[in-house]
Amino acid sequence: MTDALGSIDMPERGRSEEDATESQKKPRRGGKRGKKGPFARLALFYRQVIAELRKVVWPTRGQLSSYTTVVIVFVAIIIGLVTVIDLGINRVVGYVFG
Repeated sequence: MTDALGSIDMPERGRSEEDATESQKKPRRGGKRGKKGPFARLALFYRQVIAELRKVVWPTRGQLSSYTTVVIVFVAIIIGLVTVIDLGINRVVGYVFG
């Protein structure tokens, strides 16, 4: 009988059975995160967020107003379209069932 692919009985390709069991017995090291307390990790996270926000290319006032206008007009058009479709379906349902 053959083993299924990915069977736990078979060691990984290229490793002997001793190597596979030895790597499973080693405890995991925490690295940098394991050595720091929760407040130090929180401070690191905050510094990384600030560093990423400095990389962001922020829009100018003109671009922001232009994008806002485009979004408002698009939403108004979609509202109108949904309203017309809703009224049409309402009349069809009223005609069929009413």
